[in-house]
Amino acid sequence: MSTANPTRQDLLQEVRFLKSVGMSRAPLLGRLGIYRAMDLLFFFPRAYEAPAPIQGVELFTNGTQVTFVGTVQELDERVTQNGKHMLGVQIAADGGGFVRLLWFNQPFRKDSLKPGTRITATGLPRSTVLNWEMVQPQIRLLEADEVPEGRRPLAIYPLTEGLKAAGMRFIMQESLPDLIPLIEEVLPTELRERLGVLDIASALHAIHFPDSLAEAEQGQARFKAQELLVLQLALSLQRAAREGSAKAPVCEPSGKIHSRILNRLPFQLTQDQATSVAEIGRDMARDIPMNRLLQGDVGSGKTVVAQYAMLLCVAHGCQATLMAPTEVLARQHAGTLDRSLASSRVRVALLTGSLSTRQRRETIERVASGEVDLLVGTQAILSDEVVFHQLGLVIVDEQHKFGVMQRAKLRTDASQPHYLVLSATPIPRTIAMTAFGDLDVSTIRSKPPGRAPVHTYVAPKDSLDSWWRFVEEQLKQGRQAYVIAPRVAEVDPESDVASAEGFYEHLRKQVFGHRAVGLLHGRMDGADKESVLEQFASGDLDILVATTVVEVGIDVPNATVMTILDANRLGLSQLHQLRGRVSRGTHAGFVCAVPTSGCEPQDNARLQAFEQSDDGFELAEMDLRLRGPGDLLGTSQSGLPPLRIANLVDDAQWVALAQEVAREILQQDPNMESPAFAKLKQQTLRRYGESMQLGDVG
Repeated sequence: MSTANPTRQDLLQEVRFLKSVGMSRAPLLGRLGIYRAMDLLFFFPRAYEAPAPIQGVELFTNGTQVTFVGTVQELDERVTQNGKHMLGVQIAADGGGFVRLLWFNQPFRKDSLKPGTRITATGLPRSTVLNWEMVQPQIRLLEADEVPEGRRPLAIYPLTEGLKAAGMRFIMQESLPDLIPLIEEVLPTELRERLGVLDIASALHAIHFPDSLAEAEQGQARFKAQELLVLQLALSLQRAAREGSAKAPVCEPSGKIHSRILNRLPFQLTQDQATSVAEIGRDMARDIPMNRLLQGDVGSGKTVVAQYAMLLCVAHGCQATLMAPTEVLARQHAGTLDRSLASSRVRVALLTGSLSTRQRRETIERVASGEVDLLVGTQAILSDEVVFHQLGLVIVDEQHKFGVMQRAKLRTDASQPHYLVLSATPIPRTIAMTAFGDLDVSTIRSKPPGRAPVHTYVAPKDSLDSWWRFVEEQLKQGRQAYVIAPRVAEVDPESDVASAEGFYEHLRKQVFGHRAVGLLHGRMDGADKESVLEQFASGDLDILVATTVVEVGIDVPNATVMTILDANRLGLSQLHQLRGRVSRGTHAGFVCAVPTSGCEPQDNARLQAFEQSDDGFELAEMDLRLRGPGDLLGTSQSGLPPLRIANLVDDAQWVALAQEVAREILQQDPNMESPAFAKLKQQTLRRYGESMQLGDVG
C-alpha cells in the first residue's frame, strides 16, 4: 500500500501506486479492466484449483502435484546466461529428504524465506540426480508451532498476455489484506440474514483466500445474491416510476366490445388464449401503461391474441401499431389483418423501408391525421417522421430482434401507449425474471386444435439422395417444401457451408429440374421477396430455398416438409422456430436436420435435443444451458446486463430469492429512503442508472 495507515481514499488510488503492481504491471491489469485498487477487490477468481494432499518426499512421483511441509535450510541466487534472476531455496522436508525450490525473476521472495522458516509448498516435483526440485511452487509461511492442515484451494484468475497466474496471485496476496477492511458494507445486517450471506469483508476474504472450497462458495454466494438483488431493485424501481408518472388511454373491454371483437376473430380461442386476452384486457382497462410479454410456442396462436388487443384499442378511438423484425413478416401481418378486417371499418396500413417516396409520405400523412387505425411495419415506424394522431397500443413481434432502446422509442413524455411484446421463442424462467423482469408475462402453451404432428430426423449429408426421394413423394401428394441454408452465397469456393444461392441452382438443375423452385433471402428487395412469397403461398412454387429469413411468422399451411442444411450451426431455439413453419395445418410435417460434414449428430447435444423434443419451453431451457443467456437472445439485443459473477443457468435459486427480497424491500420502503438502504440504493442507481430502460418494453 502507499501509506502506513490505509484509508478509504486508498481504494480509489491507481493500481500503479501499489507496491505489488508498479508501472510495469499496471497496463496489463488495465487490459483486464483493473484501474483502481478497489477494482482488484471485485476481480473475482474464475475457478479454484483443489488442494493437493500433504505427502512425504518418499511418496513423490514425477509430474504429480503434491503439497509437502518443511524448513528452509539455505538460499542461493544467481543470474543465468540469458539474464534471468534465479532464486534457489533448499528445504528439509518433514519426515526426511530434501527438496530444492526454484523461482525465476522473483528476488523479493528471499526476504521472507529466512533459514529456519517453516513452510508448506505445492507444485510439480521433478527428480534430479541429487534430490527433488519444484519450479515456481506455491508456498505458505507457517507459524513456529502451526500444524498444517493441508493446502488451501488456489484461486485461478482471468489473465492477459504478459501476466502469469503466479504474478496475479502475488498481486492479490500482497494488496488485498490491506484493502479488504476499507470496503464499506452495502447490505444491512437484517438483509444479510434474510439472504443468508456473509458480511462483505468476510466474503471478500473467502472468495480470494478460501481455506476450503466450501468457504469459496460462501464468498461467491454473497456476491451473486448482491448482484442479482441490485438488478431486481433496478427493475422494480423503474417499474414503479413508470406506473407512477405515465398515463395511458383507458381501453376497457366492456361486454359489448369484447363480444364484437371475438366475433371478428377467425376461430374460437383456446383456454390459454382466453386467459391471455383476459390479462391484457385488465391491463388496458387501467390508465397505467400495460407492459406485458406474451410468449408462446410456435403455432400457439399469439397473433390472434395480439389482434384482440389492437381491436380493443381501436374500439376506444385510439391507434395501434404492430412492429415486426423483417419486411417479409410485416407484409404477412398486414395481409392477414386486411383479410380478417375486410368487412369492417378498421383501416390498416403498411409502412416499410421499401415503399416508394410517395407511398411513404401518404402513409405517414394518413397516420398523423388519424385516417389509419392499425399501422403495421418494420423499424421504419420508429422514424422521427412518423407522428401518430393518438397512439394507444404498441405491439412488438419477435421482441428479441429489436434493441432495448428501439423498443422504447415510441414511449415519450407526450405519448404513453400500452405495450405488448410477443415472443415465439419461449423465455427461460431465469431470463424472464432478469432481462424481462419489468414485464408481466402471459404464456400460451397449448396449440389450436387440429394441428398435425411434426416428425423430426437428423441425418448425415450422404443420406440426402434418399431424403430428396422422400421429398419428391410428398410433393407428388400436393405438399410443398422448404430448404434452409445458413448463408446467402458462397464465401469461399472451398467451404463446405451450404448457401441458399448455391443449393437453389443445385436443386433446380440437378435434383428437382421438373419442379418449380424459388429463392428467398434477406438481400433481395422487398418487391422480389413479396413476389416469391406470394408464389409459394399460392402453390405456384413447389420448393422454396431460403435462408433463416423464414424463421419467424411465415405461414403456408400446405408446406409440410423442411430440410435444414448445416443444422449444427444454428441454435436450438432457432431450429425450433424453423420447424414451426411446417406445423401450420392439418397435414403431418417432416423436418430433416443435416449437420455439416464431419460433425457427428450423436456428438451434437443441440441436434439430439431437437430430434427428441418438440416442446419449445423445454428446448429454450436446454438452449440456455448449452449456449448461455447472451447467445440465446443475442447479448447486444436482449438488454441483458453483464453479470460479473452470477450465472443465470446455475443460479436460478438466487434469482428467485433476489426477486422476492427486492419486492419485500420496496413494499416496506418504496423509494428506499431509509438510511439502512442508502448504500444499496446508491449502488443500484450507479450500476443501472443509465440503462433503466432495461427490462422495460421488452
